[in-house]
Amino acid sequence: MTLERSLFGRLAVVMSVLLTAGAAVLITASWYSARTAADDAYDRVLVGAALQIADGLAVQEGALIVDLRASAFEMLGLADRDRIFYRIVDPTGKTLTGHRDLETNIDLATVHREPVLSSGLYKGEAVRIAVVGRALSDPAASGWAHVILAQTVEARRGLTHELTLGAAITIVIMCFLALVVMILSIRQALRPVNQLGGALRRRDPQDLTPLSVSVPRELRPFVGSINHFMGRLNERVVLLQRFIADAAHQIRTPLTALTAQLDLLNSGELDETDRQHLSRVQQRADELARLTNQLLSHAMVIHRAESVQLEPVDLNEIARRAFRVAVPITVDPDIVVSFEEADAELTVLGDPVSLREAIVNVIDNALRHGTLSRLEVRVRDAGPFAHVEVEDDGPGIPSEEWPRVTQRFQTSKAGEGSAGLGFAIASEVAAAHGGALQFRAKGADAHGFTVILALPRIHREGK
Repeated sequence: MTLERSLFGRLAVVMSVLLTAGAAVLITASWYSARTAADDAYDRVLVGAALQIADGLAVQEGALIVDLRASAFEMLGLADRDRIFYRIVDPTGKTLTGHRDLETNIDLATVHREPVLSSGLYKGEAVRIAVVGRALSDPAASGWAHVILAQTVEARRGLTHELTLGAAITIVIMCFLALVVMILSIRQALRPVNQLGGALRRRDPQDLTPLSVSVPRELRPFVGSINHFMGRLNERVVLLQRFIADAAHQIRTPLTALTAQLDLLNSGELDETDRQHLSRVQQRADELARLTNQLLSHAMVIHRAESVQLEPVDLNEIARRAFRVAVPITVDPDIVVSFEEADAELTVLGDPVSLREAIVNVIDNALRHGTLSRLEVRVRDAGPFAHVEVEDDGPGIPSEEWPRVTQRFQTSKAGEGSAGLGFAIASEVAAAHGGALQFRAKGADAHGFTVILALPRIHREGK
């Protein structure tokens, strides 16, 4: 099963992917910027503390002493999650105080101009190290003393996380709002497409004139193609109508003439074999005429279902006219034929010609293949539906064949000259009118087999 492809869905997915990628890039940039800002802030504090410690170095009585100022450690104490390590080295390279195992990969000779910062590990923890040099000019202790100050990075990592989280929340909210705005914009931009589809759906099926709708410039080629196609389709419909009319005239005329010529033959002057041949020719001519009429009727019904606008019609009147057409004057006088219309007017929304053809085919089928001595045609009120019931006293059709006999060229009377189009025509007409062709077999309280053309009713005001 494949999902239906949607232009709106594709645009929404593309926009979502682009916004997600953009958000990822912005969050990464925010993290990098936050880390740089946190490192810069804490590095300044670390260097400032190291400089204050270096300012506390002095030579007294020929010895180098250290005055560890509390303010230096108070500054570092603002990062309460970090630990501090320090080491003070005299000009001879000897550790004066602090952690003797605190090492740095910085060449101490390079810190004479300005403090130097580096990252490293101390006792298995990541630390940031600042090295500051202090020049001593006393004859008793001349040279450069160095202060090595290290601080763990938990606080700066926490600050980076907080800054990144704040920026990420802002970015996500902005991307969500942008996605909502984009979705609304896409819907607004695609509205002319929906309006064009609605204009096509609302058009009358027989209206093949060019579309006259206001659309954006991008849709004009599409509308032009539709109008071109509708123009070609209108030409084909006109040709088809002309062909059906010409075919009906050209085929029916020679068939009628052939049937008349056969009727003029005097079977009394023929021997038994010739009479049998004549009878078969007459039978085949009748079957051919009936098949031709049904094929043309079927083509007409299909065409009218797609091109004729339905209108309110009285089913009583249509059924009466169909009854008069379908029951020939030469019907067997031993067959009792009756027509019963509904007591009140039954209005349906339909095409009178197609409905009449459907009822004619049902009655004709009953006369040819079902009726033994009785045929009843009734129009009946069935609540929301109006029924045209054609009942005969014949054997009927087995219920397992009901679904099949409504298909074209499918019949339960294959050996009796049936083409299998009568019920197909009636079923297609009923479906085109929102109804159905139904069957009712002989039951305990029924007199015979009944074919029902069920059509939805409409109620006129005052009826």
